[in-house]
Amino acid sequence: MSEESIRLELDDSGVSVDLPKPPGEDDEVQGVPYRPVEFRDNDLPAALERSAQWLREAQEWLGEPVDVIAVHLDYDDREGAPYYDLKLLCNEEDLAGAPIAMRKLRGSVG
Repeated sequence: MSEESIRLELDDSGVSVDLPKPPGEDDEVQGVPYRPVEFRDNDLPAALERSAQWLREAQEWLGEPVDVIAVHLDYDDREGAPYYDLKLLCNEEDLAGAPIAMRKLRGSVG
C-alpha cells in the first residue's frame, strides 16, 4: 500500500486560498475546529443575505454542500460595533478545500 499525500494551498489561517471570501468588511472566517464564518451588520436581513450568498458560492466552489453544524446569532452592543453577529459553524476541512483535493487525487489515480 502506498500512501499519497494531499497538498492543499492554504492561507495563514488554514483555509484554502481559493475559498470565496465573505463579502462584508466586517465578515470573516475565524479559527476553531468547527470554524465560524462570521457576518456582522446592523441589519440582520443584510447579514443573512450575505451569509446565504457566501454559502452558495462556497458550495459551488467546493462541488458539494458545505458541512455547517450550526448557525449562531449573537449581539454586540459596544459603541461603533455592528449589532448583529451571525456565524455559520463550518467544517474546517471543507473550508480548506479537502473534498476538492480528494476528487483530484481520485481522478489522477483512476
